[in-house]
Amino acid sequence: MVYKIGQKVRGKVTGIQPYGVFVSIDDETQGLIHISELKHGYIKNITDVVNKGDEVEVLIMDIDEYSKKISLSLRSLQKTKYHPFSNRKTIARYGKKTGLGFKSIEKQLPIWVDQALKEMEARKKSNTH
Repeated sequence: MVYKIGQKVRGKVTGIQPYGVFVSIDDETQGLIHISELKHGYIKNITDVVNKGDEVEVLIMDIDEYSKKISLSLRSLQKTKYHPFSNRKTIARYGKKTGLGFKSIEKQLPIWVDQALKEMEARKKSNTH
C-alpha cells in the first residue's frame, strides 16, 4: 500500500526501545514512533503508554524518500490537556514579573521622553561642572 504524510493508520506495536516504539502498519511496512511523539508531557517509562502487541491509531508524520522509513505520531492525535500559553500571565517572559509587559506605545512614549530629557539634563550638568 502507498502511504502519505498526514494519513491516519492503524497498526500493532511490535517492539519497544528506549528511544521509541516500532509499529507494524501492514505485513511489509513498519514505522517508528519516537518517544517524544508518544504523548504530551514527560514519559518516564514507555510501557506506561503502550505495550508490545497493542493496537494503536497513529498519524504518519514523515516518510523518508530514500530509505522509505516512516515516522509516526500518537501524540498528534491526542488533545492537549492545556494550551501551551494558557498560563502566560505567570511566565516572566510575558510581562507579569518583568514589570513593563506589552503596554501601548501611546501610554509609554511620554514616560520614555521624560526619562530621556532627565538623562540629557543630568549629562549637561555633569559636563559643565
